[in-house]
Amino acid sequence: MMNKTVLRVSTIPKPPFVIYDEQANHFDGMLIELLHELSLRLGFGYNLTIQEDGKYGHMDDHGNWDGLIGELTRGNADVGLAAFSVMTERMGAVDFTEAVYKPTGISVLMLKTKSVTSFFRFLTILEAEVWWCILGAYLLTSVLVWIFDTWSPYSYQNNVHSRKNDRQKRVFTLKESLWFSLTSLTPQGGGEAPINLSGRIVAATWWLFGFIIAASYTANLAAFFTISKYEKTIESFDDLINQYRYTYTVIENSTTHTYFRRMNDIEYDFYEKWKDMTLNNSLTAHERAQLAVWEYPLSDKFIKIYSAVQHNNMVLNLSQALAKFAEENSRFSLITETIDVQYQVLMDCRFREIGPEFSKKPLAIALPKNSIWTKRFNDAILELVKESWLFWATNRWWDENPNRVWCNDYTINTGLSIENIGGLFVVIGAGIVIAIATLIYEFFYFNFWREKMKRFYNDNFKKLDAIVYFKTKVQGITQKVQNH
Repeated sequence: MMNKTVLRVSTIPKPPFVIYDEQANHFDGMLIELLHELSLRLGFGYNLTIQEDGKYGHMDDHGNWDGLIGELTRGNADVGLAAFSVMTERMGAVDFTEAVYKPTGISVLMLKTKSVTSFFRFLTILEAEVWWCILGAYLLTSVLVWIFDTWSPYSYQNNVHSRKNDRQKRVFTLKESLWFSLTSLTPQGGGEAPINLSGRIVAATWWLFGFIIAASYTANLAAFFTISKYEKTIESFDDLINQYRYTYTVIENSTTHTYFRRMNDIEYDFYEKWKDMTLNNSLTAHERAQLAVWEYPLSDKFIKIYSAVQHNNMVLNLSQALAKFAEENSRFSLITETIDVQYQVLMDCRFREIGPEFSKKPLAIALPKNSIWTKRFNDAILELVKESWLFWATNRWWDENPNRVWCNDYTINTGLSIENIGGLFVVIGAGIVIAIATLIYEFFYFNFWREKMKRFYNDNFKKLDAIVYFKTKVQGITQKVQNH
């Protein structure tokens, strides 16, 4: 009886189609739900086992299959429940049901590009050595202005009496010289300049230096952020294969590997046929001229891709590829089935998908060749399609997946971000804190010192007055005695 039939179902875990919890020994996923629904409608039972080698199936040179397809061809399983891509060579070995998922192809899994940000990025416009040289020039100029103003006979402080009516009465102490040199670099200006010629020469030289430094910094700042904004990023499959910063590879013996190997062989075969045609001695001069071209007439795109894949070493499985992504400063990318790429993007905000998707194939359930269950499965699946059951199952395990993570993706902003110029606000904050500390010093320490000095002078002046008064009295008495 059909309701007593128990099918041996062999499967390969691949979220979200087949999810296996090893600790609870529990299966879940979109295809597991589909299998359960089919069992209810067709009246069969099933035993689920995991394919030991985890392979879908690869045919050797003798036509023998390994993996899950091998289990079906050898009669060790009745149903192959996995995210099977329907391919011509597989159709020769097993039967496939109607498609249970939309046609899916190949795309690229990459890490999202992280823009380099720095809270003090505005300081990186100039190299550290340049900043130290600017600081040295600032200190040297300030000291020279102070020395020249102190020693020049034409400075204001050395001609105070002769310049009583001058409006410019600035004395360039060391503190005042430091302030003059600092403010000279700003649009506000440095204020009154030294009146002595030697000091003015130093000031003019510093102004010229500051103007060139400010102009150079401004120009480089604008260029720096412009270049960063328009930096070339990988946005397509062609961008990936035409660059050398990122390495790319495929999973060994996967459908993607098979696809690139065959495309490589086809391009090479076409090249050999074209070469034989052009070197054919039986051609007339006119026929040979018709084959003459300036460039290679066929694309060698897949020859280059397959060569790069072999050079970069293929990974054994998706887990090994994910480990390569986790390496520090990873520039790794994986060309693989789109369902794997989209699921990783769905579950991890670090990843992004690079398209366009190509070599699309439907996904279906596999059964042994000429199985009596093939037609029954097909009829039931078509009913599920008409009832939109498959549509809602797909939506539940993809768009509404409870384990899905929602990423805070953002659009490219043409303005400067706080991550790049936030250091300016730190500078302002530091300046305010220093100013507040200085005010506290001025208010408390200076006032305390002034009151202390006032008391000191008052006490000493009173003693001095008493001594003078006493001496005056003594001198008066002495004078009187002498007069008598």
